[in-house]
Amino acid sequence: MTLLAIEQVSAGYPDGPNILDGVSLAVERGQTCCVIGPNGAGKSTLLKTICGLLRPRAGAVVFRGEVISGLRPDQILARGIAFVPQDRSLFPDMTVLENLKMGGYTLRDRKKLAERIATVCAMFPVLAERRTQPARTLSGGQQQMLAMGRALLLDPEVILLDEPSIGLAPQIVQQVFDAVARLRAAGKTIVMVEQNARKGLECADRGCVLDLGRTRLEGPAASLLADPQIEELYLGKRRGGATHPARSAEPPA
Repeated sequence: MTLLAIEQVSAGYPDGPNILDGVSLAVERGQTCCVIGPNGAGKSTLLKTICGLLRPRAGAVVFRGEVISGLRPDQILARGIAFVPQDRSLFPDMTVLENLKMGGYTLRDRKKLAERIATVCAMFPVLAERRTQPARTLSGGQQQMLAMGRALLLDPEVILLDEPSIGLAPQIVQQVFDAVARLRAAGKTIVMVEQNARKGLECADRGCVLDLGRTRLEGPAASLLADPQIEELYLGKRRGGATHPARSAEPPA
C-alpha cells in the first residue's frame, strides 16, 4: 500500500529555476527508500518539498491519500512526517536530554513525553549514557543518532533523512546505518538521501536515482545495486569516459 507518493513534482528555490522536473516516487508503508544521484541532482530539494519547506510549482505530494503539498511544515509534521536535515540542527550547548525534550515540545502529556524519551534511549543506548552531556561534545555519529532520536519524539510515521552519513569518519558511518536499521526495525517508513550509494541501497528496500532533477531509475534496492547504469548515473560518467559538467544549482541543506 502506497503511503507517500510524489506525483510529477517540479520545484525550486525562490527566484531560481526548477531543480526538480516532474519527479515521481512511491513509498509503501514500512519501506526504506534510498535516493541517490550526483551533486545538484535535486535530492535535498526533494526532501524539502515533501516536508513543506518548499512548495511544488507543479505536481503534488500525497500522504495517506491526502494532498499535503501547500501545507506548512508544522502541519506536515503534525500529520506524521519528520525531517532530519544534513546539519542535524541540534542545540549544541543543551544536553542530550534537553535536545530530546525539544523534539517533543508540542506534547502536553508529560508522561507520554517521558515514555517516548525512554523508547528513544532504549533504541539508542548511547543517548541514555550521555544524557547529561552537551550535544556539542558528542561524536558525529552520536549527534546523528540524537537528531534521529529527537525526530521520533512526536512518533512520526515517515522520517526523511538528508545525508545521514555526510562528513563522518569511515569507521563511524556504519554506526549511522545501524541506527537507520533500528528505525526500520521499529516499523518507520524512511526516505533517505545518501551520497554513499552502496551503503544506502544495502539498507533500503527501494532505491531511486535522480539526475538533473528527473527520476532516471527506480526499483528494488538490490536490483539497483546490480545495475551497471548506477555507476554512469550516480558518478556522473558518460559512455566514452566523459563526465557531466559540475552542477551546483541545488543549495546545500
